[in-house]
Amino acid sequence: MRLDVVTIFPEYLEPLNVSLVGKARARGQLDVHVHDLREWTYDRHNTVDDTPYGGGPGMVMKTDPWGDALDCVLADGYETGSRTPALIVPTPSGRPFTQELAVELSERPWLVFTPARYEGIDRRVIDEYATRMPVYEVSIGDYVLAGGEAAVLVVTEAVARLLPGVLGNAESHRDDSFAPGAMANLLEGPVYTKPPEWRGRDIPEVLLSGHHGKIARWRRDEALRRTTANRPDLIERCDPKAFDKKDREMLSILGWTPDPEGEPYGRFWRRTEGVEE
Repeated sequence: MRLDVVTIFPEYLEPLNVSLVGKARARGQLDVHVHDLREWTYDRHNTVDDTPYGGGPGMVMKTDPWGDALDCVLADGYETGSRTPALIVPTPSGRPFTQELAVELSERPWLVFTPARYEGIDRRVIDEYATRMPVYEVSIGDYVLAGGEAAVLVVTEAVARLLPGVLGNAESHRDDSFAPGAMANLLEGPVYTKPPEWRGRDIPEVLLSGHHGKIARWRRDEALRRTTANRPDLIERCDPKAFDKKDREMLSILGWTPDPEGEPYGRFWRRTEGVEE
């Protein structure tokens, strides 16, 4: 996979040289290029922004530096044999970045990131490149950062760990929170390692039993328990087929009951002191 990042703060992307991403780069699984947007400015101040049309506070990133930078990056990628690129635009006004989207992006051969600053990039830039390639406007959360570089790091790490050979154990992400399949709308439960007793705290006995079926059921129940506590909205929108008989028994213990009218759609309503909410 090839990754290109165009930014006015190349040093912000230094973490791409460490941990799993750094190792993947060293092994040739990731071909990462970080570009300084100011290299495509032509005035002595290296200006990349200007005042917004229509007035208002803040500054907007200019079209020419971005257009020239992206044209150059794309030309280089095509010359080195990269296949169809996808443009990734980190923005709080984008679609939520999810594990499902991470999986989708991990299957693409070339990602080009445009982390913006100030009030964002002139919209015409995004509209222009949307005519040439898929564009993903993505948000890593319902908050606003000073710039999109942190979002680039988040998306890159989530995507890179899904590439074949990047994780030491290819099965490591199978039971992750939000992993496609049985965990698609659940949070992973607690995990434990040696020693079996620490500061008077024991690990759950079932994990020492060696009974794989019971351990799998315990992990599933703990996932339901944690999701109920931290993200009840995920339970509400689960597909009914995602829950087997044992799941429904645990959900009942945790205070959930199927909504008779919504049952065909798998919707659940939580009970609180006998009153549905």
